[in-house]
Amino acid sequence: MAFDLNAFSPQQLDALIAQAKERKTTLKKRKPITSVRKKLTELAAAEGYSVAELFGAAGANAAPRAAKSAGRTSSTKGRKLGKVPPKYRNPANKAETWTGRGKQPLWLAAQIKKGKKIEEFLIK
Repeated sequence: MAFDLNAFSPQQLDALIAQAKERKTTLKKRKPITSVRKKLTELAAAEGYSVAELFGAAGANAAPRAAKSAGRTSSTKGRKLGKVPPKYRNPANKAETWTGRGKQPLWLAAQIKKGKKIEEFLIK
């Protein structure tokens, strides 16, 4: 992240420095996320729960993430999703499959446009 410091007035620079110092102090007081995650898991287990029960499946399987960058809007950006087996197959070309994630492939969109139902292409 780069700032053009020449565009700031002395008062704005003082305010920016104060905010940066405050943020640095806050970050120094925080414990590492791995230790917090471990404590939460232990506390949940002590009460007879799993993290998945408390926070859903994403909370239990969530891998440690890097700090968010400023301006990021997508929750999956920079995060690799697991590989999923295909759910749909093109009967005309068995090599063409689709997992159901992302944009619908052209072959499937064309078949649906012709009046076929997506369920007809499900892999059983």
